[in-house]
Amino acid sequence: MELYVHIPFCRKKCRYCAFVSFPGREDDYEKTVELILREARLRRNEASEPISSVYIGGGTPSLLPPALFSRLLRGLNDIFDLSAVAEFTSEANPGTVTAPWLDAAAAGGVNRLSLGMQAGQERLLRLLGRIHTVEQVGESVSLARRAGIMNLNLDLIFGVPTQTLRDWEETLDLALSLEPCHISAYGLIPEEGTPLFEDLERESLLLPDPDLEREMYTAAKRKAAARGLYPYEVSNFAKKGYECAHNLGYWTQVPYIGLGVSAASMTDVHLDQNGFSYARSVNPDTLEAYEQSLRNQRADISPERISPADARFETVMLGLRLYRGVNEADFLRMHGVSLSSCYGEKMRALEKQGLLIHDRGFWKLTNRGFDIQNSVLVELLDS
Repeated sequence: MELYVHIPFCRKKCRYCAFVSFPGREDDYEKTVELILREARLRRNEASEPISSVYIGGGTPSLLPPALFSRLLRGLNDIFDLSAVAEFTSEANPGTVTAPWLDAAAAGGVNRLSLGMQAGQERLLRLLGRIHTVEQVGESVSLARRAGIMNLNLDLIFGVPTQTLRDWEETLDLALSLEPCHISAYGLIPEEGTPLFEDLERESLLLPDPDLEREMYTAAKRKAAARGLYPYEVSNFAKKGYECAHNLGYWTQVPYIGLGVSAASMTDVHLDQNGFSYARSVNPDTLEAYEQSLRNQRADISPERISPADARFETVMLGLRLYRGVNEADFLRMHGVSLSSCYGEKMRALEKQGLLIHDRGFWKLTNRGFDIQNSVLVELLDS
């Protein structure tokens, strides 16, 4: 069982961001922490097994004042049994992170920090709507290490309008020179309703050519490997032993409780004669509606039951994001039926096309398969 906590506040919303986040005042911060802890108390019995990892995301968790962040961490520790947690991550923005906040994070159990670097050029940071400078990334990394948080991830974005291959290689070189344990390199996906999407619709900005994006991804693999970081998921690179346990839980369908505005949960997991299934729910996406929901003891939250057939497809969809692929033995143990009986014929056809490979009990994408991953999944969808 994993625990996710959403802090919905941002000083300024990035121009590409479609996540639920908004500006807030200090009294909003305090109210949100109290509401999160109230929800945690309501839901503590949903933790049907020990909590294995915690992830505090956003928004911008580093906007919370240090004393308030400490109160949140103490409250979570009081409500849930976190004694088995090996990885405790918080996101932070280089434009907001401070030494006192990092000291509070470390004292409260945070041992992994995920920093939103995104780009190594000031002009691209401005285009993306980021509030920090390139220099502040390095400063934040130094502050984190002084606080004793050594397990660091840097988020990067490629495929940004006006971004050249040289820009991206400079970004990678700068990020890797800071010696993180982990890098997340995401291809930009323009989300409808964001300012960046509107610029692209008006053609005042243009996306890079798809061939250039592939070159950027190849450069990320090459440069990361030269520093000892290897791809384990389509967008994630890590030193051995520093793969993100929390995200691996998502990709392998470990149940999780999500606390806070707009947080999603996957709970009530079981295997019966009909197969493996679970319930998915999402909290309200405004602070006012979230508070009202808690007043009503979350009576308005209607979990969606994921059917065994959909759960099987999600296992394949998520597993094929991983470089290790989908394990046949794990699939059988989870679903009570074999991977071959569900998808074998189509997987063998995709293998003949050079898109999948079968290797020692795993089905995984080839390099060409990763390039057209969505097309591969469409082929499997009707199985």
